[in-house]
Amino acid sequence: MDEETIKRVYKQLTSSWNERNAQGMASLFTESGESIGFDGSLSKGPEEIATHLAPIFRDHPTAPFVTKVNEIKFIGDKSAILRAIAGMIPPGESDIKPELNTHHTLVLEYREDEWKIVLFQNTPAQFHGRPELVEQMSNELREAL
Repeated sequence: MDEETIKRVYKQLTSSWNERNAQGMASLFTESGESIGFDGSLSKGPEEIATHLAPIFRDHPTAPFVTKVNEIKFIGDKSAILRAIAGMIPPGESDIKPELNTHHTLVLEYREDEWKIVLFQNTPAQFHGRPELVEQMSNELREAL
């Protein structure tokens, strides 16, 4: 078990988002894998995930992710959790938009000689009433640029 392999799966996920590649993202999930989007929408399985993402990428100028992996935990030999923070730089802009900061959580499972995503959750990091935490997260992400 290797943290770098887990990080690579996450990098593939976020790179697919940045490239607006719905199939690329969906292919990283198990057959029963789930994706919970920034807006709370739930998609289950690669086909539904791709179907959900395709019109988003087609109809909206999605902002690319800037990410920082904070933690990877292995649970036994065949499961892992990755926690990361992510920000977005909207098209035409040069800085992270703090109100789009998010926590990313991935649960992964080792199946048939590869790591696949069982759950990807994209939770807004708004830190209501604590603007200093929004700024701290934004600064961490700026360092990753």
